[in-house]
Amino acid sequence: MLTESQKQQLDDEGFVVLEDYIPAPMLKELRERIDELFAREGENAGSEFRHEEGARRLANLVDKGKVFERVISMPEVLDGTGTVIRERFKLSSLNVRSTNPHTADAQPLHCDMGAIPDELGYWVSNTVWMIDDFTVDNGAIRAVPGTHKLGQLPQNVISDIRAPHPDERLITGRAGTVVIMNAHCWHGGTANRTDKPRCAMHSFYCRWDKPQQQWQKQLLRAETQSRLSPELRALLALDDPENDRITSTNTVKSGFLK
Repeated sequence: MLTESQKQQLDDEGFVVLEDYIPAPMLKELRERIDELFAREGENAGSEFRHEEGARRLANLVDKGKVFERVISMPEVLDGTGTVIRERFKLSSLNVRSTNPHTADAQPLHCDMGAIPDELGYWVSNTVWMIDDFTVDNGAIRAVPGTHKLGQLPQNVISDIRAPHPDERLITGRAGTVVIMNAHCWHGGTANRTDKPRCAMHSFYCRWDKPQQQWQKQLLRAETQSRLSPELRALLALDDPENDRITSTNTVKSGFLK
């Protein structure tokens, strides 16, 4: 579980960095599986979510390997998610985003899903898994500490959401590091100015009463669903009629995920 100081940092700043969190064998397995999926899916990679100029994506990963089932249920990740959301929550999506070499444009500052806290509080939490090293040159995360407390989207407060923010902090780390983030905190991916891609995975969670970004029940094959534990089925909201109603009747904004 997270330490009290890590939880306090997550509360105060909106993010906490877990250095070298991914065990080496798991990181190796993730890299190999991600490479296999990119090769297998080709131009269709990420089609369950969206395509993006300057980056390659994979989506619906819970359906594409048992290692991803372990990813979404790591204890510290769930503990951090609960620290942010403080209510019952579910997986919203599990995706990969690999920024291409020499990508000139950084992402604008944003809140995931365009989410603003409501009367129940925060309702989105994201984790960034560094599959490659994150450096100042290859697409580090930039985040503006404390902005999750403002209850405002950055585009409604600042004139240029692509420009550097005076209070932003660059989050770098070795491959294997994981960042747990209150997704209401203003953040974005920076440009990759190197000659190699920079790969990250995002396990994204939302509160029980909000629509999933990707409707897990509709995406997961029957054979995948049949092998999942009761705990994973609950985390994916597979047996929750209310989630079916919420997700099927709401337009889910893709937002930006680094």
